[in-house]
Amino acid sequence: MSTVSEIIDSMQARFNAEAANDMDEVFQFDLEDANSWHLVVKNGTCEMIDGVHDDPSVTLIMDTTTMQAIISGKMDGMQAFMTGKLRAEGNMMLATRLQSLFPL
Repeated sequence: MSTVSEIIDSMQARFNAEAANDMDEVFQFDLEDANSWHLVVKNGTCEMIDGVHDDPSVTLIMDTTTMQAIISGKMDGMQAFMTGKLRAEGNMMLATRLQSLFPL
């Protein structure tokens, strides 16, 4: 299993700035078996920040195994949501943009 740091590094390496040109959003990742962190996507940039944001656009709740499977493409995010491995609070439709922000 990858560490949270390795997952974040892999996401940053794949970031698609063009897909984020019109965005000003915060994605909160609450990992049940690790520390929480959030992703700020604004005007074609992304910044990964350790900890909880005061007012995220969407909060995604899962464990690190599920996150690794989604990020690596081994599990579809919608499949994870439908099977209860991923929960979302806030603007759930925003979560669907993660695939275009971090393509495989």
